[in-house]
Amino acid sequence: MTAAQLLVVGTPIGNLGDLSPRAQQVLGEVGLIACEDTRRTGSLLAKMGIDNPGMVVVNEHTETRAVEAVIAALMVGKSVALVSDAGMPAISDPGARIVAAAASAGHEVVAVPGPTAVSSAIALSGFTATRWGFEGFLPRKGSDRSRHLALLAEETRMLVFYEAPHRIERTLEDLAGVLGRSRRCIVARELTKMHESVWRGLLGDAAVAASEPRGEYVIVVDQGEPPPPATDDDLAKAVASAQARGLSTRDAASEVATAFGVGRRRVYELANSSDR
Repeated sequence: MTAAQLLVVGTPIGNLGDLSPRAQQVLGEVGLIACEDTRRTGSLLAKMGIDNPGMVVVNEHTETRAVEAVIAALMVGKSVALVSDAGMPAISDPGARIVAAAASAGHEVVAVPGPTAVSSAIALSGFTATRWGFEGFLPRKGSDRSRHLALLAEETRMLVFYEAPHRIERTLEDLAGVLGRSRRCIVARELTKMHESVWRGLLGDAAVAASEPRGEYVIVVDQGEPPPPATDDDLAKAVASAQARGLSTRDAASEVATAFGVGRRRVYELANSSDR
């Protein structure tokens, strides 16, 4: 490395053998490491025989302050490695503010790719992954969780979730309720670790995968069937409902066309014919 860089470094999600030679080299050359937990990262460095160059803690409570330390190091010519406890930083983990701040200040930001639980689980699923959405951790409780689950009700893409062991059973039950019990899924636990396991089946039966909740989980839900196309009767009823709320025929037709993803002219002609 020549000019000071911020290097976003992927670290093992379990098996230490997954730390790439490039990542080892980078961690041994940088002047500072920004990490979630100095004990976890210090242990990784020690096991890999890498000298500790000094660390700054980056978690949900310290990230704003850590930005200053990282930028200060870059300004004096020290390259900085950003790591998380496991996987790629800034993916359901802290780090995005540091990346944004370094880029905004004109410093080069470089990815040093490594393992991620999300991509590993998708690869293990056997599902066709042309389109997928990463949801990370669902809100834990209350109205935020309810609203988020409601937004997923019409989602037909493959979806990937992270979950902690003490919430896995409830989350599987909630997902079955909003996405449908017949959606295929896998529930992967402790990926790349000694007790790795992958349960495969239907979402409605997945609670069995949480019978002994421990370790970190990744849930992959296969894509769902797209909703059937709207019939003229569906559109006419929706227009009538909009008009009952006081909308003009034109405005009702426009609203319904947008909601159903169909042509405005088709809905407008249906609305006019029902008015006759």
